[in-house]
Amino acid sequence: MGNAEECPVCLDLIKNKKTLRCHHSFCSKCIDSVFRLKPACPICNTFHGVYRGTQPEGSMAVTRSHQSLPGYEHCGSIVIDYVFASGVQGEEHPNPGKQYRGTARTAYLPDCPEGEKVLKLLKKAFNQRLIFTIGQSATTGLNNVITWNDIHHKTSMKGGPQCFGYPDPGYLTRVQEELRLKGITEDL
Repeated sequence: MGNAEECPVCLDLIKNKKTLRCHHSFCSKCIDSVFRLKPACPICNTFHGVYRGTQPEGSMAVTRSHQSLPGYEHCGSIVIDYVFASGVQGEEHPNPGKQYRGTARTAYLPDCPEGEKVLKLLKKAFNQRLIFTIGQSATTGLNNVITWNDIHHKTSMKGGPQCFGYPDPGYLTRVQEELRLKGITEDL
């Protein structure tokens, strides 16, 4: 067997070897099928392209408030308003042709340098259709609704983590990691 390598996707010997920039190798057919879902190495999660999600058409509006958030009393707040109209699911959604109900969500960030950094990353994620998706609501159990897509937001100004609010000292670091896992990082 000597130099024979096993493909981490199909667990068989690699056929038509494709090696990524991160130096991990796969069967060409296997890695192509992985990249149709997410253009990231299944071993190290290094992105090899731009990840686009299934978020429906909507808007993201940003305003500033002088009201401070608990834990960030030295500054005001950034208010993000997301708005989505009702529509019909596309081919990329779980039930193509079925209707989904629109929604509006408001989120908050501290108006400080780190909050501004997170806002830039969230805008990038929104433009790549990664903030929301259509599926089953974890809170209501309803299907065919617009849901968060594993990028947590603070939807309350106060009440701590149990109320999706502040104070939550680790939130800005955690959300940056969630964004990184979807390929959203600061441009160098």
